[in-house]
Amino acid sequence: MISNLMPTYARTDIAFERGEGVYLFDDAGRRYLDFAAGIAVDSLGHCHPHLVSALTEQAGKLWHTSNLFRIPGQEKLADRLVANTFADSVFFNNSGAEAIETGIKMMRRYHHDNGAPERYRVICCTGAFHGRTLATIAAGGQEKHLAGFGPVVDGFDHVAFGNLNELRASITPETAGILVEPVQGEGGIRPAPDGYLKGLRDVADEFGILLMFDEVQCGAGRTGKFFAHEWSGVTPDVMAVAKGLGSGFPVGASLAVEKVASCLVAGTHGTTFGGNPLAMAAANAVLDVMLADGFMDHVTRIAQYLAKSMTGLVSEFPELFEEIRGQGLMVGLKCVKDGQNAAICAKLTELGMLTVLAGDNVLRLVPPLIIEESHVDEAMVFLREACQAIQGGD
Repeated sequence: MISNLMPTYARTDIAFERGEGVYLFDDAGRRYLDFAAGIAVDSLGHCHPHLVSALTEQAGKLWHTSNLFRIPGQEKLADRLVANTFADSVFFNNSGAEAIETGIKMMRRYHHDNGAPERYRVICCTGAFHGRTLATIAAGGQEKHLAGFGPVVDGFDHVAFGNLNELRASITPETAGILVEPVQGEGGIRPAPDGYLKGLRDVADEFGILLMFDEVQCGAGRTGKFFAHEWSGVTPDVMAVAKGLGSGFPVGASLAVEKVASCLVAGTHGTTFGGNPLAMAAANAVLDVMLADGFMDHVTRIAQYLAKSMTGLVSEFPELFEEIRGQGLMVGLKCVKDGQNAAICAKLTELGMLTVLAGDNVLRLVPPLIIEESHVDEAMVFLREACQAIQGGD
């Protein structure tokens, strides 16, 4: 007999009751060091005082009105995102997948409005993950996500991540744009190779197509810049963000330059819940913290300390780990044998530390951006104990 909850998750049998900073506490009172952060969502940890205050205040005033009326919090957040990114305009929605879908619609609409409706196809990369809707699983192109959901939504072509020659050769008169994660998350914590994003920008400009970045996971401070593409000095035409933007409250956003954003006029797109007052209070509070002087410097400093610590771990356990991947506080430990990442993840949970799995046999560490060196040291104790147990056959 089926459970009342649809069986779409193989959940660990732990129920968390409360959180505090970088720690979670289950319903038995046990404490866990959280290096999963709700799958790279809880950017400021749990129950950050400023976020709690902002959301509590808004909850006592107004929750929802719909986008039929002005929402001042949207206007404030859009102003801040435009001021701190490449974008000229922003559309707010509820999730990363919705932000991706909005971006795809914008790219298609742009070419339609500019006399080239045949340009509707988007070039994506193998190993990508862009969401779980019918269009975004097609954009991701991974068989494990597509199986049983055919026919596959048309309009997406796939090339190897990091291969500019293959990408260039795949462009046709039907190509509308390119969609790429600056750091592949679910695909195995794989940063774009040096020069790749610049190459994408050059190709897009040469062929008159649009460049879209998926920064749902790698954005919002995760790499030590507000958005990961900033390290390359390259800007996209469209960008999807979510996850860390709300630090646990569902917020997504699609950012675009004027020539693209102006194609979404009244009636062409919409959302019921997107950008409501509660979501905007949460996201504006996140930006209060994230855009403050010194915050990104802190992320970079702690990320360097974590990377150095991980280097020692890989050297200590060569039978378990091949390499460290990632950027900033988006770190992956590539395991030697299939299934080792799952075994280590399970052992860590048993010991009291939370991590996440990623593709390509990778153990993913995406802690809150507020961690300190002491939390890295604590994590290393857990990791060594887990590795020793796995290596010893426990």
